[in-house]
Amino acid sequence: MKFTTNTGIYILGLALSFLPLISQAKNTKYDTATLAGGCFWCTESDLEKLSGVVAVESGYSGGTLDNPSYKQVSSGKSGHIEVINVTYDTSQLTYEQVLDQFFRHIDPTDDKGSFVDRGPQYRPAIFFRNQAQKLTAEKFIKEIDNLGIFKKPLKTELIEFTKFWPAEDYHQDYYKRNKVRYSYYRYASGRDQYLDTIFGKDREKMSVTLRQLIDEKNRLATLKTYQKPSNSEIKSKLTDIQYYVTQEDGTERAFDNPYWDNKQAGIYVDIVSGEPLFSSVDKYKSGTGWPSFTKPINEHYIVEKTDYHLIYPRTEIRSRFADSHLGHVFTDGPAPTGLRYCMNSASMKFIPVAEMEAEGYADYLYLFDNPS
Repeated sequence: MKFTTNTGIYILGLALSFLPLISQAKNTKYDTATLAGGCFWCTESDLEKLSGVVAVESGYSGGTLDNPSYKQVSSGKSGHIEVINVTYDTSQLTYEQVLDQFFRHIDPTDDKGSFVDRGPQYRPAIFFRNQAQKLTAEKFIKEIDNLGIFKKPLKTELIEFTKFWPAEDYHQDYYKRNKVRYSYYRYASGRDQYLDTIFGKDREKMSVTLRQLIDEKNRLATLKTYQKPSNSEIKSKLTDIQYYVTQEDGTERAFDNPYWDNKQAGIYVDIVSGEPLFSSVDKYKSGTGWPSFTKPINEHYIVEKTDYHLIYPRTEIRSRFADSHLGHVFTDGPAPTGLRYCMNSASMKFIPVAEMEAEGYADYLYLFDNPS
């Protein structure tokens, strides 16, 4: 081909077009986690589902024998454990997020094996490759233990990584290449049945992480607690309509209750316990004849339950500590939430802004710094 100026310009342009890809490749950093959670067919399958994971390879670690075979490892005589090497993109995943996926797909409480596979070669373990991985794993295991979701203490071993030996080729991506045999093994192992008892049958669809559960528990622990009085105290404290609504799941009459048209600034608290529920900042005129709000002050002070009192199911709203019936939430509300928390005035006490500090609700005065 005869080289011309146009040809040179074309080649230069083509080279320049690849520069962003080359730069991106240079900036991409991968890291590796070495994990043992029983049968590596299963752990390989589960970890490859995590977005940001680049590759998963089945193999063996922890023993002293060089290049062990599956037969030697499975006999339990080589000292190795079935493991997976998880290579992941650090721009998309942290080491803890990899561990989160790992723990949500194993039994971390059984140090004698894993489901139907018994013996130390199938025990749960994390092979840390550096001090940062070790500290992250130690902290995360402690947090999961405190969460208590696995019902028993975690017995996942932390082992310093030395060597990874790849398993035989037929073990790699076994779940893809032997779908029928893998599916039968997985079901017969009892792994998914166990995980369903811990996380629920919709666990994969819900995709709730252990980190989210830990953070949720920590948030709840920081909430102020409120006490529900005895039934005799409640009866002596409440009016007939208040008792009927909060304790007997009743409903007051529309347009014939104290707060449906209340325009004062302040907060609404549970009539029984005093826990803060709603703010005038989020109150709006719904035209229903009951006080309506777009959201609660703090969603952790309310509990949602399915109510079948009518022909069709509704979402009932109750207070967390007093368990008072408050009302219902509907999806026909205005922006920004699109929700309508339709409450009974009888279930709440209104506290004007001027009285909030004296009543012990100074922490919520910030709601009225900029109501718009």
